[in-house]
Parts: sequence; structure tokens; C-alpha cells
Amino acid sequence: MFENLTDKLNTIFKKLKGRSVLDEENVRAAMKDIRMALLEADVNFKVTREFIEDVSERAIGQEVFDSISPGQQIVKIVYDRLVELMGKESGHLNLANRAPAPIMLVGLQGCGKTTTAAKLSRYLTGRHHTVSMVSADVYRPAAIEQLKILGQITNIHVFDSKDQKDPVKICVEAVEHAKANGFDTLIIDTAGRLHIDDALMDELKRIKDIVNPSEILFVADAMTGQDAVSVAEKFDGLLGIDGIVLTKMDGDARGGAALSLKKVTGKPVKFVGTGEKTDALEVFHPERMASRILGMGDILSLVEKAQTAMDEKTSREMEKKIRKDSFTLDDLKQQLARVKKMGSMQDILGMMPGFGKIKAMKNMTPDEGELTKTTAIIDSMTKDERANYKIINGQRRKRIARGSGTTVQDVNKVLKNYIEMRKMMKKLTKGGMKSIMRRNLYFK
Repeated sequence: MFENLTDKLNTIFKKLKGRSVLDEENVRAAMKDIRMALLEADVNFKVTREFIEDVSERAIGQEVFDSISPGQQIVKIVYDRLVELMGKESGHLNLANRAPAPIMLVGLQGCGKTTTAAKLSRYLTGRHHTVSMVSADVYRPAAIEQLKILGQITNIHVFDSKDQKDPVKICVEAVEHAKANGFDTLIIDTAGRLHIDDALMDELKRIKDIVNPSEILFVADAMTGQDAVSVAEKFDGLLGIDGIVLTKMDGDARGGAALSLKKVTGKPVKFVGTGEKTDALEVFHPERMASRILGMGDILSLVEKAQTAMDEKTSREMEKKIRKDSFTLDDLKQQLARVKKMGSMQDILGMMPGFGKIKAMKNMTPDEGELTKTTAIIDSMTKDERANYKIINGQRRKRIARGSGTTVQDVNKVLKNYIEMRKMMKKLTKGGMKSIMRRNLYFK
């Protein structure tokens, strides 16, 4: 997400690096370029205009400190303004004092409501909530069946509406069932239309009136850009929403909707969908998103992903292995499995500070297939070979290649990368990590 905008902003900031002062002329020139970058990223025109005016006012006449360059000064101002634009603080779900707490998901047809229902249910279950889902969409073919299948995949309860065809009655029965069976949260997947009409809004209002939801979340397809913003504004005016879930953010390199929604609607983006899998839902943190947009990475989200993929005990055991220089190919295989659980390689690397610049220089494109190939190669090794890579001679490499359906060159590459990884781990355990972190620290 934001890939094109990030690249263009980094190019603009690079031009300012050699400046000794921030004067009106070079600030105006930079703002003109930033304005074009934002508009090309499909940011709302009025939002862009106000953003540029505000940044220009803050930048012109600013004192440039000896410790930072004018380019860094502009980055700092743009970062602060982006955080303000997207809402300063991440939105929280209001689930207190209700049992069950109903959450209505609303939006147009095809925006991803049903998938979001499963993702949000899985997210809440992972935070010790007991969740039930219900489909109030009696119009779209197989909508109810789709939610049931997602419920089986995520192991989340789905209320069976049986032959009931009234969406309002379905929701009432689902609330009563959730209350009787001890569920503290009920996710309601409502029907959508290809466009806003009176029948759709009347139905949603009736569900709202009788269920009295704790949260009404508007689900928007990020790929539709400013259309998503205008539809969100209409839903808020007609129904009243509490927050927004942006779906398909992994497929939108522009990301203009995320930068416009809070300013236009006044309602926070609370979650973003970053993939097709049911765990591909992230809490929307404005400060972290601003950091990603400016190519500064998102270490906090990366750490959180790592924590969900590896428990504390496993982390301590791995640390001991690294310190004792006993990190084996079996350990590498386990780490690859955990990396897969964290999400796509593109997403993970995008959270690393400076990766955007590296990718631009080396045209790096993470290949998900490489992880699968590496795992297959390790699986084709004997127990002794995985424990001691030094015994893997030429004959063994040929056998491993045949067994994994790869080439000897592929096996050589895996072993070379593994050896380099061991060397890097050894350096990090000798204080190198502190040095790396110091180089990546950015001013606040």
C-alpha cells in the first residue's frame, strides 16, 4: 500500500537534502511536487489543498537545526501533518457494558463485508472475546453459506437463521441466541447494494433501531478510491457510522482513501484489510501508517506480528541457540513457517525502515515461492544433514535436489543463505543489534 506515493515523496525529499536553509522558494517548489503526488495517489482534492497549505505555513521560516537537514525538517512536518490528517489516535471498538455487543458491518455490495466479518471475529477471538456471526443478507445468492464456510475456517460460531427471510427478525433472533449462549460479541453482516437506495437504508435503519448496535462499521473497498470516500460520507449522513474498515489495501498502491476518509467523514479508520486470509486484518494506527508512507517502516507492527507468530518460550529457546551458535537447518525451517504466519513477504519487508529505498536501488521483489522451495529442500535432507550442514558434500546435494524437485544450484543457494544468516546472527549477539537500531532511529 502507498507504494507509488512513498516513492514520489522520497524523491521530493531527496531534492531538499542539499539545501542549507528552508526558504519560501524551495518550500513552495517542494509543496507543488507533494501536491501532485497526493492527487495522483487519489487523495481528495480539498484534503490535499488544506494539507499543502498547512505544511507550507509550518515549513516556511522554520529554523533548521544543525543536527538535521532541511529535507529531514520537511519530512518531520509532513509526518506530523499526516498523523493529524488520519486521526492522531487509532480508533477503538466500543464493546463495554454490553453482552452481547452487536457490531453492524455496512457498505455497498462487493466491498468485502462478509470476509471482514470473519476477519474481525478472528481478531476479537484472539483477544479473549466470545464471538458469534450472523448474515442478514437474504438477497445475495449464497451469502449466508459463505459466512458459514468462513465460520468453519476460523472456528467461529455462525447463527443459523434457517428459513427466516426477514433481515430484522434474523438479527433479533441472533442477539437472543448470543445472549442465551454466552457470546459477548455479535458480528452482523448486513446486505449491500450496487448503489445507495431507499430500500437499503430503510432496512439498515430498522436493524439499527431494534438491535441498538455498539458499533456501526462502514466497510469500504480501498480500490475504489474517492468513490469509497463519497459513499462513506452518504452512509454516515443517512445512518450514522462509528468507524471505517478499509479492505483490499494490499491491492491499492495509491491509498488515497485512507488519507481522505477521516477528514471528510470525521469518523476514524479503525481497521485495514491487508490480504485474503482471515488473519489479514490490522488495527489502523495513524502514526504507523504515516511512517510507512514516508518510507520509515513500521517496527511496532512488525514486532506485534512476530509476537503472534512466536510465543515467549520459543523466543527464549531460539535466542539461546543463536548465542551458542547452534542454529540448525531445522531451526531455519521453523522460522520460515513462522514468517509465513506473519503475512506476505512484501508486507513484512514494507515494515522495515529504509526497505523502500533498497528495493528501488536493487529492484528487489520478494518471492513467496522461495520460502516454499527452501522448506522442500530442507525436508529432503536427512536428520544428520539438518543438524550439521558441513557434511553436505556434492553427492548429498545432488540427492537433496532430486528429492525436492529442485536443482543443485537451488540447494547451494539455500545453504549459502543459511551460512550467511548464521554469521549475521553471530554478529548481532555481539552487540551489533544496538548499532543497527541506532542507524534506523528517526527523530520524533
